[in-house]
Amino acid sequence: MNPLKCAVIGVGYLGKFHAEKYAALPGCELVAVVDADPVTAAEIGDRLGVRGLTDHRALLGKVDAVSVVVPTSLHHRVARDFLEAGAHVLVEKPITVTVEEADELIRIAKEKQRVLMVGHLERFNAAVLGLDLDHHKPLFIESHRLAPFKPRANDVSVVLDLMIHDIDIILDMVDSEVERIDAKGVAVLTGDIDIANARLQFKSGCVANVTASRVSLKVERKMRMFMPNAYVSVDFQNRVLARHRKGEGEMFPGVPEILSEESVFENGDALMEEIRHFLDCIREHREPLVSGAAGRRALATAIEITNLLKVQESRSCTA
Repeated sequence: MNPLKCAVIGVGYLGKFHAEKYAALPGCELVAVVDADPVTAAEIGDRLGVRGLTDHRALLGKVDAVSVVVPTSLHHRVARDFLEAGAHVLVEKPITVTVEEADELIRIAKEKQRVLMVGHLERFNAAVLGLDLDHHKPLFIESHRLAPFKPRANDVSVVLDLMIHDIDIILDMVDSEVERIDAKGVAVLTGDIDIANARLQFKSGCVANVTASRVSLKVERKMRMFMPNAYVSVDFQNRVLARHRKGEGEMFPGVPEILSEESVFENGDALMEEIRHFLDCIREHREPLVSGAAGRRALATAIEITNLLKVQESRSCTA
C-alpha cells in the first residue's frame, strides 16, 4: 500500500506535535508543514526534513491528508480548501467558529467521500478508551476541568477552549437531546469568560454539571458519572478509572456494601493514537470516533452556553 502523503497546517505549540507524529508513523509520509510565520515553518520543516511553507494553497491537490491546527477563526477556510481539493482532514477543536461553517464542511466531506475528523483529544485518553458503563446511561454527571492561565489559545472563551472537551464526551455518552441549559461565568484575566459552569438537562432525564476554568492554581481534569447502583469516576490527568457498585452483601445492617475497583493506565500518547486512528479511518473507509457531526454537536452546545454567558454578562453590565 502506498504511503499517505500528509501535511500539517499550523505548526505552533500544538501543530508541531502533530507534525512529529506524522513523521514517526509508518504508512504515511509527512511531505510539508505550513505556518504563517516563515521562521517557524522553516524551523519545523528543517527539523523534520520536509518543506516548510507559508501558504497552505501550495499543497492543494498534492496531499492525501492534513491536520489543520491554525487559529479557530481559520479552521473553516483551510479545512474547506483541502476537502474541496480531495484531501482528508483532521481539524482541531472546535471544528469551526459557527454551526453553519461546520455544516458546510460536513456537506463537502460527504460529497467528496472524504474523512472529516475533529481533534477532541480527550476521547483518546487511555482512561476514556477503557470506560465501560455496562450499557447503562448515567443519570447525573459532574465534571471539572481546571488549569492555570496560559497566554496561548485565548482567542476563544474557556467554554470553547476547555469545557468543550467534556461537552463532547458527555454528549456522546448520554446520547440524548439537550432540553435545557443554565450557565454562569466570569472574565478574570482576559476579555472573555475565563471560568464557567453549565448545567445541561437532557430529555432522557440525565443532568450534567460542567465546570471549566483557565485561571486556577491547580490542574484538575475529572469526570464523575452516577447511574443506578453504580458510580464511575475518570481522572483524565492521571489516567485513573475507578468503579464503585452496590454489592450483594451489607456494609451495615440495611446498608448495601460498596464494591470498588480501580484501573491505572500507562502514560500513553493520546495524540499519536488520534492521528493513527485518523489514518486508519482513511485506509479502511470508515467514520472516525469523533466525526464532523460529533464536532458540530459539541460546537452547537458550546455556542449555546457561550451565548447564555454573554446575555448574563450584558445584564450585569447594565444593572
